[in-house]
Amino acid sequence: MVLVTGARGYSSAGANLTTGIVGNFEAKNMSDLQTKKIDYGNWVSKKSIYISVILAVILAVIFLGLSFLSLFFLVGTFLFLIPTAYFVYAYFQFSPRGGNLQAKIRDLAFNQLVWDGDGGLLDIGCGNGALAIEAAKKYPKARVTGIDYWGGQWEYSKQTCERNAEIAGVAERTSFQKASAAKLPFTDEFFDVTVSNLVFHEVQDVKVKKEVIKEALRVLRKGGLFVFQDLFLLKRMYGEPQDLVATIKNWGIQDIKFVSTSDQKFIPRAMKLPFMVGQIGVIHGRK
Repeated sequence: MVLVTGARGYSSAGANLTTGIVGNFEAKNMSDLQTKKIDYGNWVSKKSIYISVILAVILAVIFLGLSFLSLFFLVGTFLFLIPTAYFVYAYFQFSPRGGNLQAKIRDLAFNQLVWDGDGGLLDIGCGNGALAIEAAKKYPKARVTGIDYWGGQWEYSKQTCERNAEIAGVAERTSFQKASAAKLPFTDEFFDVTVSNLVFHEVQDVKVKKEVIKEALRVLRKGGLFVFQDLFLLKRMYGEPQDLVATIKNWGIQDIKFVSTSDQKFIPRAMKLPFMVGQIGVIHGRK
């Protein structure tokens, strides 16, 4: 009897110890998540900055070593330093520690969405999950799906999306999968809302980028809402904005509007160059 009593006492103590360890472990994990920061990445890749700096340094070394070609290499070094300095400036402007321009441009598109938040939302080309996660935070009832092809020159990944969603506390209502925007793995009219931010022009599977827009609208239910931001002011890709709007409306879209992102006052003039944000616009409406 004594042995049985002792065994029960030991079992109870062990259970309490286990519960305490698990509780401490979960508390530590929660604390770690709270101290970690969401990483949505930067539209200027660090790789491009590093390459420019390395080339400039190589030319500078050659310039110092070959005096008879000094003027040629001095000019070359200077030419590499100019874009390097500009891309560093752009990186800073996009960063949350700088101008936070990346979030402001994303929010400009996101603010065009007037939705009750009840239903499914698809983020096409989610990158590191910025639009998808912010949507899940704003709409607590929504089920959010993000797709992206990932890889290549961009520093984005599915793992980072999932980590960001966990840090933001929306992991249970968000899912991410690899897929092409040119051929979405969903049936017709599957989602209540479709959104996309600066992705369509990057899709390599389709030459005519309007077809990517059509595919994004295919999976949107009748009466559903859409907000797409891309290089809609780039005429060689999309034509005139009013013609693009007319074309999309002829697909049977109820309502569609165009907003010029590049005209917004919060964007510094130096960032409005055509190869930076000078060609960006938003189309939004109801199917």
